[in-house]
Amino acid sequence: MKTAAVIWPSAPLTESLVRRALEFLETPVQIVTSTTDLALSSPLVQWSSYDEIEHELTKQECCLQSSYIIRKSLIRKHFLSRSIFSYLTKHPDSILKSCWPRTYEIEISFADELDELFADELWELGKELELESGPNWWILKPGMADRGNGIRLFNSRESLERVLEEFEETENGIDDGEELEENNTAVVISQLRHFVIQEYVLDPLLFDPREVSIGPDATKPSVLQAHKFHLRVYCVASGALTLYLYNRVLALFSSLPYSHPDPQDEKLDLAPHLTNTSLQTHRGEEGVRLLDELVGCHILSTGTGTAEPSSTLTPENVSVIISQIAVVLADTFKAGLENPVNLQALPNAFELFGVDFLVVNVSDRSDFQPQVKLLEINAEPAIELTGRRLAWILEDLFVDIAKICVEPFFESGADSVQVGTASKKASCWPVGETRRNMVKCLETEIRRHS
Repeated sequence: MKTAAVIWPSAPLTESLVRRALEFLETPVQIVTSTTDLALSSPLVQWSSYDEIEHELTKQECCLQSSYIIRKSLIRKHFLSRSIFSYLTKHPDSILKSCWPRTYEIEISFADELDELFADELWELGKELELESGPNWWILKPGMADRGNGIRLFNSRESLERVLEEFEETENGIDDGEELEENNTAVVISQLRHFVIQEYVLDPLLFDPREVSIGPDATKPSVLQAHKFHLRVYCVASGALTLYLYNRVLALFSSLPYSHPDPQDEKLDLAPHLTNTSLQTHRGEEGVRLLDELVGCHILSTGTGTAEPSSTLTPENVSVIISQIAVVLADTFKAGLENPVNLQALPNAFELFGVDFLVVNVSDRSDFQPQVKLLEINAEPAIELTGRRLAWILEDLFVDIAKICVEPFFESGADSVQVGTASKKASCWPVGETRRNMVKCLETEIRRHS
């Protein structure tokens, strides 16, 4: 009997999806909720939350787990930036050169350290902020925070200082025993310390999500409003290392119509700019669409929040976007693998990541030419925010993971030669080909020292 340890104490939806996916395997699987005193005489899969996995068991070839132990060069923003910078130094023709926003890394504990940073690491940024030609906006992101916490926009040295001072005031309030206001996304600067500063994309692709009706009483708008969105892409890394892209991509929209940030507004409303569903739980599924559902929707120009349609999204546009994402993901994981200290690919592990992309139009003509911009990579992505309407794509995703990553492991009997995705089935799947709903993006072999 094959055994799977399924333990998701704070993610009941994920647990239900895993259990359902295991039912689709041809091999009967016994599901347990603890690995304590578990006899390892037969193959064991730990498909559990990272903190619940007994990582020591990865030393045994009969065990497969649903997370790599070390993957900081992907999921921590400052490590990701460092990995991509190093990779572009060696591979200047990589697609990442145009698909990764200009980024600075900083380490700061107090706002008054900013002067020293502008004299050193941020010297080039300081010069750009002094320019008066055109809008110049940047976005500050904590290296290790998630769900939109600590994200701020700024366009001057003074506005960045105000942001950091706000974080210090938050920390002082916590020290004095005060409670944070609801929906306060400020962070404690001295605890996080690591931040990235990225060039803010002022002219992203915009749609009006109301063109895709999702409720029985919904009607299409007579006047279109341009909303910003980002793409949530699910990818699965397996073994050491094969990478798959799930081709059902989500579009997550902002709650308010988009407009360029106002440099005169010291209390900038981030709602038109942030598309993180964690900040919009009150909206339910209102801001979530499938990318495929946007085919036929009008592509809107940036401006004051309302816009006139210029063209519509086509299936060919979607195909180009998916193809670009696959290439970007492949090079991003290659970049991470070149830093083996912070990304250690294990032959008996697999992991689901949620990757965020922005889309821009790089054509200076009337036709639309999409280009994706990589934003960040998330471990244990918040899949529950997808909503009930599109829950079926999650069900299919987890079944695909079970079929591609888990079933070959069980079928091989955990043979050390075929553990993970290095099975014969996987080796005859060419890069770029789609099977089930997965596009193989990358297949490489990490040299391991015995």
